[in-house]
Amino acid sequence: MWRLVSRRANIPLETCGRLSRLICNSAFNLCEHNVSIDTSGLQRPQPHIHGHALGKEPETEMAKHLKSIIRFRGGPISLAEYISEVLTNPQAGYYINKDVFGTRGDFITSPEISQLFGEMIGIWCLTVWQQLGSPSKMRLVELGPGRGTLMADLLRGTAPFKPFMSGLDIHLVEVSKFLQLQQWEKLQCQGAPKLTAGSTEIPQSGTSMPSGVKVHWHRSLDEVPDDLPTVYIAHEFLDALPVHQFQKTERGWCERLVDIASDDSPLHFRLVLAPGPTPASKLLVDRRLNALPFDQKAAMKGLEVSPQAMATAGELGRRVSARGGAALLIDYGRNRPYPASLQAIRQHKFCGLLEQPGRADLSAHVDFSAIRQGVIDLQAPATCHGPVSQRQLLQSLGIEARLQSLLEHADAAQADMLRKGYLRLIGGGASATASVQGGSEQKGQKAQEEGVEPAEEGMGLTYQAMAITAESAPVPVAFEKQEQ
Repeated sequence: MWRLVSRRANIPLETCGRLSRLICNSAFNLCEHNVSIDTSGLQRPQPHIHGHALGKEPETEMAKHLKSIIRFRGGPISLAEYISEVLTNPQAGYYINKDVFGTRGDFITSPEISQLFGEMIGIWCLTVWQQLGSPSKMRLVELGPGRGTLMADLLRGTAPFKPFMSGLDIHLVEVSKFLQLQQWEKLQCQGAPKLTAGSTEIPQSGTSMPSGVKVHWHRSLDEVPDDLPTVYIAHEFLDALPVHQFQKTERGWCERLVDIASDDSPLHFRLVLAPGPTPASKLLVDRRLNALPFDQKAAMKGLEVSPQAMATAGELGRRVSARGGAALLIDYGRNRPYPASLQAIRQHKFCGLLEQPGRADLSAHVDFSAIRQGVIDLQAPATCHGPVSQRQLLQSLGIEARLQSLLEHADAAQADMLRKGYLRLIGGGASATASVQGGSEQKGQKAQEEGVEPAEEGMGLTYQAMAITAESAPVPVAFEKQEQ
């Protein structure tokens, strides 16, 4: 594992040729944070020995809560409900009360790897603003902002564009009070009572310094006002939304459910197949299969669907078609369904999906064809562009030129850090959501090992980007030539 220092910059942007070639050119100030780019393999957990000396694993508070739900219902719950409870339950959810990112967490996302990422996303937002005719007021919304690093880099990088910044209004959608506090501090917010870890109130708003941009917090997209042209950013947001899984059997398509395990199992939970149709199988299986080409449909033996991701895409399509703007969705995935990609990571290692619930991250690869279907099904005058690779997105936005500008002012150690971060963002095709500390590859590597291809080092190809705009809007930068 390398201990890296990320340099931060106050560097003015200037337009170089076409809109997609905006870069920064001036001296930079330094700010430090640590990131790991260790790419050694994740260790696989040792197999459990049923009914032997290992006994039951420790029972977490989340496990007790889930058992009470299953017993109250009189039977198993859907995998989607299990994921939702494990990740976002207000008392014991994985994301709610701790920092899951960085060297002390389980993984690092692209914004934490290099300032280049957030700066390029800022350039994309700026080009959308210009395509909209440079409106005097525009809203910028980020779904699942993590520590706030992406937004902080974006605001710093675009600060020299005064007309853009003067009309900007920031809205962050975040359910975790702990992460809200980190976002407040990362954006150097002032002007409202500061959130504390023990607070029960979500911070309503603050002013990010030194930009002076107003920042607002919400628990859901539904709470975000819809009265201005808006750019939406969802980076590694869709992968954390709940999924349903279905398996093709001689009885037809059966949903995978979570039930309480037997007494002789070392785990507290087990996966079972529904004995008959469930509400989810009735609503989702035919909906997804009928939208697939015949050859894909015929080959499917398993199917993973996130109705919440599809609904989010549809709502974004409705919003940008009604008020103008665009949505940028970036995640690891592909443009066709997965049989089963759900995965769990705890303490920098892959672990079983049902082990110690509440103490492991759960995420699934994103099926971008389902995201497109979510927009189409809403029948709003919106269109999807892409997906294109993260490499194509960042290169179209001028990441190489920005790197060269930074290297001109860097010492040897800084230059090495910058090059490694750049290569991590655009290189290879590693199936990861992010670097996992302590001997890791990336978060999405093996999952349930169905329909997930082995990959090379780097995020450039496995991470995909999709844009959603009104049908009448210009094609966004980086999506003019879509990769297949």
